[in-house]
Amino acid sequence: MRHAEHVMGTVVSFDIRDPATPAVGRALREAVAWLHHVDEVFSTYRPASTVSRLGRGELAPERCGAEVAEVLELCEAAARATGGWFTPTPGGRLDPSGMVKGWAVERASRILYEAGAHNTCVNGGGDIQLRGEAAPGVPWRVGIAHPLRPGALCAVVTGRDLAVATSGTAERGPHVLDPHTDEPATALASLTLTGPGLTWTDALATAAFAMGHGARAWTAALDTHEALAVTATGELWHTPGFPA
Repeated sequence: MRHAEHVMGTVVSFDIRDPATPAVGRALREAVAWLHHVDEVFSTYRPASTVSRLGRGELAPERCGAEVAEVLELCEAAARATGGWFTPTPGGRLDPSGMVKGWAVERASRILYEAGAHNTCVNGGGDIQLRGEAAPGVPWRVGIAHPLRPGALCAVVTGRDLAVATSGTAERGPHVLDPHTDEPATALASLTLTGPGLTWTDALATAAFAMGHGARAWTAALDTHEALAVTATGELWHTPGFPA
């Protein structure tokens, strides 16, 4: 089964390599509905979203529901784990988007898994949660676009039960801010992180991209994640265990 859904300002694609049972079909519909719900609650582009109202001071945090509380707690944990390089308030404005997409896509993947779809790829605009295999005995293969050479790849990631998240300037220009200066981070053109779950992989990729050249030493010290980066001048580096 394959499905593409326009949601959360991007396209989320589902590639399910298991039999198309009624339970899996229902789970796919549930996963799609979940992503639209997340968009309604967390979108900073919707003035009436819960997060927009919270940011304007119209709602108290305790009135925003368990999902918002969970995301804000994850944001605080990510800020601590990265020494402040991850922030839910870039530019002084509440915007937990750096956590929300990975968290939402990982949960959509889990909805499928719990319904019996154990071999899936859920791709949220280039941030990917892989489960199982592409075919029996065959790992998933994910191409990493080269940020400075349109149409070219700088690596192909292979793996099972893996998350892949990329932060960069190719699609949206310099949009990730250095939280210590509130200026766009421009030392790197892209940074891809791999890890077990997309929630943390996506958040840590955002933080590492903001670090610029400091990301190389920081990602090398991570126990559960591996990194590949292309600098603004075209140099490519990766941690020793990057699965490419």
